[in-house]
Amino acid sequence: MPKAEISWKRITEDGEKLQVYVQRIGRDYHFFHRAKRFDTWQRVMEPPVEDWLALLDAVQRLVNRRRYQPDDEERLRSQIREKFPEAEI
Repeated sequence: MPKAEISWKRITEDGEKLQVYVQRIGRDYHFFHRAKRFDTWQRVMEPPVEDWLALLDAVQRLVNRRRYQPDDEERLRSQIREKFPEAEI
């Protein structure tokens, strides 16, 4: 998996399993999801807050492994605060 991609699985409110992956392009994050392995990836223009928090958790782990810089984590935190001011980070 390239450095700029992070992926995970989650369950939606409807109980459906969903595969999510994020590409980092420059300072922007592009979210994609699909339901099953051979489905095509669909771009998510407005990802929910739980996807942003899962991305933050993954970036924190990658900072510990020295694959990302601490500045990347802080930049992501500020993006989440900007998009979701009510979210507890």
